Amino acid sequence: MSGGVLYLVGTPIGNLEDLSERAKRILREVNRVAAEDTRRTAKLLQHIGSEAPLLSFHAHNERSRIPKLIESLRNGEDIAVVSDAGNPGIADPCERLVRDSIDAGITIVPIPGPSAFLTAIAASGLSAGRFRFEGFLPTQKGARRARLEALRYEPATVLFYEAPHRLAQMLEELENEWGDRAIVLARELTKMYEEFWRGSVKAARIEIEERPPRGEYVVLV
Repeated sequence: MSGGVLYLVGTPIGNLEDLSERAKRILREVNRVAAEDTRRTAKLLQHIGSEAPLLSFHAHNERSRIPKLIESLRNGEDIAVVSDAGNPGIADPCERLVRDSIDAGITIVPIPGPSAFLTAIAASGLSAGRFRFEGFLPTQKGARRARLEALRYEPATVLFYEAPHRLAQMLEELENEWGDRAIVLARELTKMYEEFWRGSVKAARIEIEERPPRGEYVVLV
């Protein structure tokens, strides 16, 4: 191992009070911060008094950014990577950077933070002894259906992320592929309008028809 350190810094998923003291210190001390949304992260850095320069790092530029980040790390820079919310490397473009940094012999230090799916399952009431996190389902209908078919007989609790405008379609497909199972919809976690809805898939479909979904969701089945 040589050069600088790549810090994977967990950031709040909604409530700024959830940012750890360790994360604040790292974000103040590093040479730069690579972020999915620099405007959003700029507000966070301003809030904690960090003057670290920002660099955009997201799914659309990761291929060109990663070699430059690794070069900077090899030259001794300490770099923090943050996602829009939660821990980088989970359902975001940081995964490839981590793999390539390992291959390059870079020291990687995770700074744990809030996690939407762990927060959701802890308060869901569903079995948390075994669970399977799937992130977002594919956007293509065929690939999405194939994924659900592959998971149909999964005995553990399955967790997904979903956007509000796709939730109705997802629930319809869940009922078609899996039947009417127990489900929890967790939204706006740690925020003012945090909510857990518990019931069946069929009842959830009726619920969102009567009350259109808002905010980002964790879907637990």
